[in-house]
This record gives sequence, C-alpha cells and structure tokens, in this order.
Amino acid sequence: MQKKAIIIGAGPAGLTAAYELLQRSSIIPIVLEKSTDIGGISKTVNYKGNRIDIGGHRFFSKSDRVMDWWMSMMPLDKEAAEIFSISYQQKTREVKATRNSDNNTDTLVATDPDLIMLVRKRLSRIYFLHKFFTYPIQLSVDTLRKLGFTTTISIMVSYLWAQIFPRKEEKSLEDFMVNRFGLTLYHLFFKDYTEKVWGVSCKAISAEWGAQRIKGISIGKAISHAVKSAIEAGKPKDLKQKNVETSLIEQFLYPKHGPGQLWEEVAHQVINKGGTVLMQHDVKKIHANGNQITAIEAFDRVTGETILLEGDYFFSTMPIKELVADLETNVPANVKEIAAGLHYRDFITIGILLKNLSFEDKKTGEHKPLELKDTWIYIQEKDVKVGRLQLFNNWSPYMVKDPDTTWVGMEYFCNKGDDFWELTDEEIRQTAIHELCKIGLAQQSDVLDATVLRMEKTYPAYWGTYARFEELKDYINTFENLFLVGRNGMHKYNNSDHSMLTAMVAVDNITNGIVTKTNIWSINTEQEYHEEKK
Repeated sequence: MQKKAIIIGAGPAGLTAAYELLQRSSIIPIVLEKSTDIGGISKTVNYKGNRIDIGGHRFFSKSDRVMDWWMSMMPLDKEAAEIFSISYQQKTREVKATRNSDNNTDTLVATDPDLIMLVRKRLSRIYFLHKFFTYPIQLSVDTLRKLGFTTTISIMVSYLWAQIFPRKEEKSLEDFMVNRFGLTLYHLFFKDYTEKVWGVSCKAISAEWGAQRIKGISIGKAISHAVKSAIEAGKPKDLKQKNVETSLIEQFLYPKHGPGQLWEEVAHQVINKGGTVLMQHDVKKIHANGNQITAIEAFDRVTGETILLEGDYFFSTMPIKELVADLETNVPANVKEIAAGLHYRDFITIGILLKNLSFEDKKTGEHKPLELKDTWIYIQEKDVKVGRLQLFNNWSPYMVKDPDTTWVGMEYFCNKGDDFWELTDEEIRQTAIHELCKIGLAQQSDVLDATVLRMEKTYPAYWGTYARFEELKDYINTFENLFLVGRNGMHKYNNSDHSMLTAMVAVDNITNGIVTKTNIWSINTEQEYHEEKK
C-alpha cells in the first residue's frame, strides 16, 4: 500500500516538505491549510491590484540548496541572469488545452513570463529624530555627525568599555546587545525598538533570540563591511554573498509579484505531481498510539464536515501550543503546562496608497515629494506605535498597480486582544495615516486609499515557559513519525530558508531511514547553517 504523509500548513516549510517527498520518494503528501491563502506568513495579499508582502521576505540564503531550489521554481529574469553569468531558461509549466475537433485534452508546455525572480538592491535604514541612519547602525562619520559631539563621545566610551569589561553572563537580550554595541548605542537604537516589537523588556527576552537573529553582527563587522563595500563600489556583487552577515547583505532575490507567487507555484507543482492541498481545513484532533501518530481529524469550513486522515508520516507547522492541545493521548502535565505558557507576538500591516511620500522643508515650510530607495525603514521614534515601514515599490515595481503612486506598509506589533488589536479597521487605518504624517513622511492630502491586514502568531516569543522548552521538545520527539518544521511548528524565530531546510532535512531523514531529529533542530542554532558545518 502506498504510504501517505499528512502535512499541517501550506507555508514554506509545509509546501517544501510536500514537494521534496514527491521528488525523492513514493510517499504521497496531503497538505491541510486552515486559511484561504497559500504561503502562511509568506503569502502575498492583492488589494485592488496593489500587493502586500506580510512582514517583507528577502529571498537570500547561505544555503546553496535553498538558493538553487528557489531558482528552480522561479529562474532569474534574463537581464539578471546575464549579469551573474547564470544560464537563463524561461520557466515552463504544463497547461491543459481542449482540441477544437473533439472533447479530448492535450497537455501543452507554455512559458510564463511572470514566473521570474528579480534581483533587488537592499537598503534598510533607521528613522530617528526625523533623520535617517544606516541599518545596522554604524559608527560612521555620517552617524556621528547626526548624533552630535557629546553623544558620539558617549557611544565610543561605552563601546570600548563593553569590549574591555563585557557582561560575563548573557542571560538576557539586553546583555547580548550591550556586549556587542555598548550601553549608549543600546539605549539609542535597540532598547525602545525591540520593546516596541515584543511588548516586553529586553531583560525578559532570552539571549538566544539575539544568537539566532543577530548572530555575528557587531560594530567591527559593520565597519569592515562598509569599508569593503566602498572599495568595491561599482563592481558586480556575488549573488550568494557567502561571506556576508545576513543583516549586511546588499542584494536579494524577490519574486516578480511577491513571495506568495512562489508558494502558489510550489502548491501548483505539488498538485500536478500527485499531491493534495486541502484549503480551509482546520486541524481539531491528532490521534496517537504509543510512539506513533496515526491520524488527524480536520474540520472542512466549506462543507461543515469533519474528515479523518490516516497516514504514515506527519509534518506539523502549526503553533506547537495548539499541536499539544490537539493531541488525543495522555500528554504529561509538565508538557501541557509548558505548551500553554508559550507566547507569540501578533502583527498588523496597514497598506497605505499615496500620491507620493513627502517631507517638510524647514526653511520654507512647504512639503516636497520624497523619493526613497529603502525596502524597510525601522521607526525608532518613541511617540508613535508604528515599528517599521515597507516601501513595496522598492521590493518590486510589479507590486504596485499604478507606478506613479507610492504603496507603503505600516507595520504594528501587538497581541491579539490588546487595545490596539481591538480597534476597528477604520480606527487602525486612521491611526496609521496620522502617524505617517506625524513623523513627517506624508501629508493627509496625499492619501488615496488604505487597508488593514491582521496576522496572528507571527513571531514565536522567547519568554513565558520558553526556558523549559527542551522538556516539551523531548516529549514531542518521542513520536517517531511526527516532524515539527517551520517557524511556529518549532517555536523558533526562523527565516523562510531555515524553515525550508528543516523540511528538507526531515525528508532526508525519512528517505535515509534516520530516526534522530537532532539535525532538524540544529538548523539556525549555530553561526553557520547546519548543512555547511564541517
């Protein structure tokens, strides 16, 4: 009998697992997706022809396996392929066409000019005191000039002090950051923004968050990278940027119509190869027998029916908090307690369509059009709630219906049920528009339209019962045929390439008969990715 794999979630990890199983085994995947969208938080929302990327997704990885996988799905556009000396091949896909003479169908191979990856220049900056600073922050002449002489001296002294007398135990994210940037820079550029994102003190966040998200970044590396970039200005860059810290990359791949376009293509290929993707199917129960998961019950929101899916292998990308709650077995009390105590940070994006961004000329008092090249702008200002801006025009010009307009994403970090989340969509729209004008980047008269998107459990948090997470992980790993993959599946702040790698390595283990899951959990816990370590 042919074996089946039941996969919870049609995001990067779930769809990668499904595709890899079809490519490398005879196991048939069945993907269950709770929502109406493909891609999880990597989906692209189309609002009146203007596309929104939830959170911004740079397609960059130090893993050749992932980079090659992306480009096999969506090759570089012809111009970029020539620049990087990569063989160009237009993506083809099978389509069905009906003959005119009878009702039989032919399978045709058609080219799709939209299935391409663009190479985009990365520019991210910090907006603080109504001025733009390089991100990650650098002790450059420009930075120091904008901050002033007194602050500059304080930064230098506190940075040197941190290098000579570092905090010996990095118990919290504050310890982690102060050791790398000094106390003054920490208070200026890290503390307030990080607490705006997470809603708790940096002292309450585990240093592990910094180890995963910031890794090798330091003032020294930022300066050396800036010097190297200045020397090599004008020269073609290595597309894979192997020796560049992730936060310092200067270019990245990006699907023509946003990240959701790629995952929709993967889902299309999964179905064409014999897999199944069931939308609006909400997992309600997970059945187990001993150390094996045996079946999943899912509620079909369209028909109102509950289906039972038996399988041989099970992949979960659903929040681990919900996974444990749905397990139909005698779960130990300590595991239930830890799962129930895990925290998440939710996310709201407000897409604002403008005639253009603008700034006020302090000499004349007039507002003038403002053209920015940034992809992201981190808002450090304390008197507004917005945490970050996305300029969708700069991610891809095809994200915007009318190229003469500016399409901005205002990003707010919150918790479901808090005061901001409970506001109506109209109240949130007005708050975002007001704050964009308040920080001096737009005028009310330039606003053409706005929409609100809410995303639950966007960021798994590193506090609450997280300190005891190993107990929960050890228990889940006793189920030999259950593989936790992806960001929420592992309660790990993974990027999409890390999430894909967890799925790929899980399939490696299945096809090679490997029982251990240590290699899956080790992805994104070291300075370099797991498969590149010697």
